[in-house]
Amino acid sequence: MDYIADYMIDKKEEIKELEVVDRDIELKPNNEFAVSLIGPRRAGKTFTIYNLIKKLNIRDDDYIFINFEDDVIAQSRDDIRQIVQKHVELYGRRPQYLFFDEIQSMDKWESFVYSFIEKKKYKIVLTGSSSRLLSREIATSLRGRTVNRVVFPFSFKEYLKTNKFEFKKLYSSIERAKIKNMLRDYLNKGGFPQVVLNRISRNEFVREYLNVVLYKDIVERFRIKNIDVAKFLLISSAQSFAKEFSVNKLYNQLKNRVEVSNKTLYEYMSYLNEVFFVFLLYRFSYSTKKSLLTIPKLYINDTGLSLSNEIGRKMENTVFIELKKKELNNIHEIFYFKDYQQREVDFVIKERNRVKELIQVTYASSKDEIERRELRALKKASELFKCKNMKVITWDYEDVSEGIEFIPLWKWLLAND
Repeated sequence: MDYIADYMIDKKEEIKELEVVDRDIELKPNNEFAVSLIGPRRAGKTFTIYNLIKKLNIRDDDYIFINFEDDVIAQSRDDIRQIVQKHVELYGRRPQYLFFDEIQSMDKWESFVYSFIEKKKYKIVLTGSSSRLLSREIATSLRGRTVNRVVFPFSFKEYLKTNKFEFKKLYSSIERAKIKNMLRDYLNKGGFPQVVLNRISRNEFVREYLNVVLYKDIVERFRIKNIDVAKFLLISSAQSFAKEFSVNKLYNQLKNRVEVSNKTLYEYMSYLNEVFFVFLLYRFSYSTKKSLLTIPKLYINDTGLSLSNEIGRKMENTVFIELKKKELNNIHEIFYFKDYQQREVDFVIKERNRVKELIQVTYASSKDEIERRELRALKKASELFKCKNMKVITWDYEDVSEGIEFIPLWKWLLAND
């Protein structure tokens, strides 16, 4: 029996039967470069491939999909190198697309993938599990012959699509109220597909996700020994998002309780960043070196993982993720601003060598609820950086005043393509 051929046919039938949510992720595979899907675990990298197959109506004879962690593939290592020949035997033609999921599970996968890239005859998309190999490392191993595409949990716009929301240019007061209700739900539950599609409760998902990140992505992957310290850092991150996060301060809290070095804490934090659980935002400086020496603000990959109920911080984290997606796609760089008088601006958007935009995020429904110090910080940064593009993202206040645009979060998220 030809197990590989049966697998290839059965997999395509399985994909046809899957219900897949359309994502706002643009993939344009070509014959020159492989596409490497990167992002947090459980964000939907594999389903992004399924979505592409369905969206483009790719015919069975035009593609190969292999999940290298499937049992049949694991038992047929020698035969897998002949997959194109198998495809030609089945369909009488060479495939246009090669989709390799969990590619790290194949021995010497780099040479295997590169042999296809080198031929320039196939459109190739790759994913890798962060528990054994990060997608980012796939890109590194195929240096110069792959492009990254970021896959995060559902954006608010995608979340609305799953709820059959009808997008319009103008909304009635009742419709706006419904949008804000759904936004609050989104900020609390987050955008991970399993939660949004009601396949698992948010609380159950968070418990399981934090354990998997701790033991699979951190302990197993980086072979760390001090599990309790790693767990403490993980929980602290989920509690202290959208705030300055000082590893030195954390070290001072721990040093009298457990045996741990400052260096170890910095290493563990870098691991959390590496697996896309946290992101660090540094204070703005025209000097990269000076910026990296500042105390960063910390954000998590999805507000559903937060161990805090503060809506304002969840709003800020959500704005950060949208801005971070563009940074990872090399559209701009993002920082925060803070001067010696502790005046702070949440986000400084830099393109090339100039500051393009300044953004504050506040949980306010009227101008009276916006703290004056936030506006003073915005104006001060505007003077320093000669940037007139100032924005305050609010909960429910909209206006243009004193050169500042005030815009509700829901409206900003829907317009932020």
